[in-house]
Amino acid sequence: MIIWFLGISGSGKSTLGSSLKKRLDQKKVASAILDGDLVRQFFDHDLGYSREDRMANIKRIQFAAHVLNENNIVTIVCNICPFQELRDFSRAKFHDYNEIYLQKDLNRSIRSDVKNVYKKHQGKTAIIGLDIPFDEPVSCDLRIDVDILTVDQSLEKVNQYLRAKYPSWPL
Repeated sequence: MIIWFLGISGSGKSTLGSSLKKRLDQKKVASAILDGDLVRQFFDHDLGYSREDRMANIKRIQFAAHVLNENNIVTIVCNICPFQELRDFSRAKFHDYNEIYLQKDLNRSIRSDVKNVYKKHQGKTAIIGLDIPFDEPVSCDLRIDVDILTVDQSLEKVNQYLRAKYPSWPL
């Protein structure tokens, strides 16, 4: 099973993914997190932030997710994934793909700027939502308005969705 949290920078993908992983660990369910930032670090930041480089990084994540999924590891992906064509690719390739869109207002993300992405990189690096468009998801399985819900409320929505789809979901 692949649970892909997507949304603009600052929408809480890593926070929600880590919370989900922690609960799965408590239930002794084999799981792994693939975080876009960590994948970049692993490859010594060999890719930039152009559309093409972002696509290449996402394709790396997709392949890693495929390998983990084939080995029965619940795979939690935390990545902006701004391009609908790559989401469509994931949906076509993965039989247990769950696309969860963490919807957040761009101006609120810029104001809160949890990881200083906007402050550090604006005008220097192409930022999704500002310089490179974020394609609004057309077929996400679950949309969560993170401007309204807390992390715990969002996690409960994720679990409700997964329990409905997978009756044996452990959480």
